[in-house]
Parts: sequence; structure tokens; C-alpha cells
Amino acid sequence: MFVDTHAHLTDEQFVGDVENILKKAKDVGVEKVITSGFDVFSSQEAVQFAEQHDGVFASIGVYPCECDKVEKDYIENLRELAKNERVVAIGEIGLEKREGAPDLESQKKCFLEQIKLAYEVQKPIVIHCREAIGDMLNFLREHKALLKFGGTFHCFGGSKEVAREILDLGFHISLGGVSTFKNARAVKEAILTVPLEKILLETDCPYLAPEPFRGKRNDPSFVPYIAENIAKIKGISVEEVGKVTTENARRLFGI
Repeated sequence: MFVDTHAHLTDEQFVGDVENILKKAKDVGVEKVITSGFDVFSSQEAVQFAEQHDGVFASIGVYPCECDKVEKDYIENLRELAKNERVVAIGEIGLEKREGAPDLESQKKCFLEQIKLAYEVQKPIVIHCREAIGDMLNFLREHKALLKFGGTFHCFGGSKEVAREILDLGFHISLGGVSTFKNARAVKEAILTVPLEKILLETDCPYLAPEPFRGKRNDPSFVPYIAENIAKIKGISVEEVGKVTTENARRLFGI
């Protein structure tokens, strides 16, 4: 069995095809999926979607590139959503330094407010970090007391050195399609050093499909390809990857 710990099943690319997608996933052993919001509205959609589909759970939060658009009561809206039993995490939240992103101080304010919410509602966080790893690690160290309920770095694409620092903070590392790319040498080196007990699987669908589907629409049925890549790198069976990463997801997210 596998768990896709980060997907966007309410994305417009899946309109009219969701039931087929979930059936395809179950046919290859992907029994559970966590679908993620990126702002308050999409978080509401994620919760509603999870309520309507067996084996689907929701992660709620405001993505860093949306932090300059939030209403004053956005935390209260997320707090109310977090009461739903299908909500298993706060995220995806974090920092991004890509051109055009909101200023870093605005992002940090939003990020901290949501980390505090996660602590309050006793849920893990799902971290988005793009081109901001130094700022991210320093920020998390500064607020380590709020990280009691753990979390994961979603769509990890860093080096073994970065992975070590993430693990030292108590986080899991979530691997998706990027880890299968032919040019992902640093990530593959990191996979060798990260204990299987700290690895999660994800697709981030409909984006970042793994090899050999790179460039196509991604979906949860591609999780086994990510598991196969990890198994090959670590010299273990795909079954072991599935078993351990599923237990990791159960333990972290309570699913």
C-alpha cells in the first residue's frame, strides 16, 4: 500500500476525471491521498473534497505566494476548517524567493501565524520552500518550540547536507517526481542518507510527474514509480518502501 501525502485533486486539470483518477490510484495500491490547499478558498475546497471521497484527507493553509492576498480573518477561517476530522495538516506553507513573490517579511509573518495555528490545533505542518532554504532553516530554528507536532518538507529537491539539517529539526522529507529526474543527482545522493523511516511519498499532482511521464499530467497512480526509484537507490524492495512510508504517513498525519 502507498500514500500520496501531497496532491492537488481540486485542480482544474482534474475536473470531470476525479473518480477515474482515484480508481486508477487504488488499482496500483495508493489507498490514501492528502489533497492540499494553497489559500483559504482552495483549503475549503480540499476539505469538501475529502469529505466526499473515501481515503482522501486534507491539508489546509496559505502558500507563500498568496500571503499578500489574505483577509484579516484568514487564520480564524483556517482554525475553523481545522476542526474537521478530515484535516490532517497545516500546509502548504513556507517561504519562496522566486522573482515576483511577496517580500520575505510578509511571507515570514504569514508563515509564523500558521505555524502557531498548527501548534494550537496540534497538527503537523507541510512546508513549501523554493530558493529560500537558508532563510527557512534559520526561521525554523528560531521557532523550534512551535514544531512539537512535526511536519514535512514537501517536494524535497535538496542535497544530503540540507536533508541532514531538516532531519535534525525533526521533520520528514517528502519525495516526489523530482527525485526520479535524470538530472536530480543531489536528491538521489540525499535519498541514500535519509533513513526510510523519515521519508514520505507524494506526487504534487497535477504537477511534476515522475519519469517516464515527465511533462505530462501527474496523478496519484504515479506514486509507485517514485517508490521504485527510492527502492532502487537504497537497494531494497518496493514493498518495503511502501510499507514503511505508509506507516510514516500514518504516524505523522494520523491517517
